[in-house]
Parts: sequence; structure tokens; C-alpha cells
Amino acid sequence: MPETLTDPLLSNRTLLHRYQQVRQQTHRLCEPLETEDYVAQPMTDVSPPKWHLAHTTWFFENFILVPHHPDYQVFHAEYCYLFNSYYVSVGARWMRAERGSLTRPTVQDIYAYRKYVDEAITQFLQTDQASQTQEVFELGLQHEQQHQELLLYDIKYILGQNPLFPAYASAARVVPEVSSKAQWLQVEQGLYDVGYDGDGFHFDNEQGRHKVYLERFEISSHLVTIGEYLEFVQSGGYRKATFWLSEGWDWLTREQVESPLYWVKQDGGWFYYTLHGLLPLDPNEPISHISFYEADAYARWKGLRLPTEFEWEVACDQYGTAKVNFVEDSAFRPIPSQEPDFLGNLWEWTSSSYRPYPRYAAPEGAIGEYNGKFMINQMVLRGGSYATPADHIRQTYRNFFHPHLQWLFSGFRLARYI
Repeated sequence: MPETLTDPLLSNRTLLHRYQQVRQQTHRLCEPLETEDYVAQPMTDVSPPKWHLAHTTWFFENFILVPHHPDYQVFHAEYCYLFNSYYVSVGARWMRAERGSLTRPTVQDIYAYRKYVDEAITQFLQTDQASQTQEVFELGLQHEQQHQELLLYDIKYILGQNPLFPAYASAARVVPEVSSKAQWLQVEQGLYDVGYDGDGFHFDNEQGRHKVYLERFEISSHLVTIGEYLEFVQSGGYRKATFWLSEGWDWLTREQVESPLYWVKQDGGWFYYTLHGLLPLDPNEPISHISFYEADAYARWKGLRLPTEFEWEVACDQYGTAKVNFVEDSAFRPIPSQEPDFLGNLWEWTSSSYRPYPRYAAPEGAIGEYNGKFMINQMVLRGGSYATPADHIRQTYRNFFHPHLQWLFSGFRLARYI
């Protein structure tokens, strides 16, 4: 969370240090890439790494430098059109599905753009005007951290569609042998406070702390594993409509889905593509790249259910505040954990639709487009993943995606009423 400071000069120095750290982390994540990797877009949901580099830079240029730095000159007049994502109030933008067709500007041009904006931000943070932009500046840093995670999703998808299954990183970290099984954690019925409460950074969709009533329930201490999910696959779970929501079954049959994303059947066995290359399935590893539909179907097969986002938040508060496996750990895959892994490893699907909290009000202007307009037809995920920066997550963080998507670093845990 951002540090609260009263001295404007000290605050600006702190912002500059954080800015440099966040921007350098984006570059580090791109270091294993070849030039060709920066441009590919194998599906609409994937953005080329080059686009992520440019868009996060455009955010600082458009929301900090252009409105608040009177001497600033934009790097290129057309970059706002090319690298605006979904901010309708900012102006026209290039089609999302065609981001991969932008062979120009080159990767070299985009790194020059980042350097240009970085130098301008460094100069701006030495001015009096900078103290008036700290709230938006912090949002820009959090925004780039979000894109660092998306960047890893997209890099994995780009490389994972290649029949050579190239590795992004060497498997330098030894995955621990964990034999402990998941246990049921009990939460008593009652009224609970949920939502963000504090002075640190948080997104507007976490605002509106309020009370919810929960029935007595139990939640699993750990994420569902590959070995457990493999039983569902081998039992014919993908061929039995009784386990699936109607829209989920339609998606499964239309897309001919037979297993989680990145699973490959060869030589009579199952393998899966990881950021370390193609590997045999590890039964102890948490299952990943699961859509909401698949998670829900597995829960029904087990006679159980997914937790609501509020059940997850309360259980995390009571049992799971330890942080397990974030991007700083450089595991680049989910790992078995001895302790409850609510925070870290994988984003967890909940059974809650993405809707506003009581008294939610989107901010005015383009920043108001950040979260509120997406509160329809999406499901909430909680907890962070092995691609999330550890200082970016908190118990109240509400991620959201459409229920059919598999390419994100997603898993799930089970719950039941008692």
C-alpha cells in the first residue's frame, strides 16, 4: 500500500522511487522475450507485449503529464489513438482485436517512448504541481502492476500456442513436496463487515464497506489440485451435461473443450504447458487455467459448491492472511502449500457476480471508466496469483472476468453449508 506522507518533497521522492521500481519490473518481465514475441496476438483477449508496454506508458502521459505538466510535448500525436484501451471519454481508439497487426511502431520505438515518458515524469516530480496528482499517480502505478500480470497471461498464451512449447523461464525454484491434504475450515453464522476500510490505496469497487449475513459454512483450506481435478476429467465430467450450467455446457460443446487450458494428451498420458515448458501433470499442484464454468461443474460433481466472494473474504480474514507465492518469488507457476493459500498462487473463482457495493459511485471523468462500467456479466475472483506483486493484493481486492475465460491464472476452492 502507498505510504502516507505529509512533506510534498519527501512524498515526491517516494513516488519517484516507486515509479522506477514498478517500471523496471515491467522491463524485467519482458527480458526473456524475443522481438517476434512482442507483436503476436493469437486471440482477441490477448494483447501483444508491445501494446502493454505502450499502454501503461500512455496512461502516465495522458492522465499525469498532458493535463498537469504545462511544458510537456506528447511523444507522438497518434499514440493516444493506438494505445488507449477502453476510455471512451478520452477519444477514438484502435480496435482491440487488431492490436497484433501493429508492426509499427516498432518494439524499439515503444522502448524509446517509455524512456521519454520516464524522463518527463522524473522532471515533473520535482515540481510543485506533482503534489496535486498523487492519487492519480498511485492509480497509474497500480494500473501498471495489473498489466504486469496480464502481460504474463498473454506471454504464456502466445508461447503456449507454439507447437514447440518454448519455455519462458527456467525452473530454478524447487517445487516443495507437500503431502498434507486440504481440511475444512469452519465459519460461524452471523453478520460480518466486508469491503475496504482504511486509508491506504484501494480500487473504487472495494468501497462501500457494509454488513452481510452468512449462514454457517465450511471452506477448504487449500485450492483444488491437478490430481483431484484429473479424477473429474477421467470420470467423463466433460461429457455429462448434468454437472454443467446451461451456458457452460453451450460453451463447452461449441468450443469442444475437453480439459483445462494448456493440457496436452500425448504418448497415452497428460502433459501441460507451463512457463517452464511442457511438463507431465503434477498431481499435487493447484489446478490452474480453469474457467468459472469448469470450477462450478467440478463442485457440482463433488456435491459441493464454490464460496461466495463474501464467504471467501471472511474466511481469508480468519484463516488465510499469510501470503503464498507471488511474482517476486519467481516460481512462475502455482505451487503446493503447507498453509492455507488464500492470498497468492491463483486467483479463485467465487459464485458471486460482479456488482457494485451499497452506495457505490464511480469517480467523475475518464477515471470513472476504470471499474464501474464492467459490472455486468462477469464473475468475481479473489486472492491474487503467482503473477501478482505481493504489495498489490489485499483481502478486499475484487478481480473480475467473464465466466468462460481460461487464459488467466485462475483456480478455485470448495465450500459447503453445515
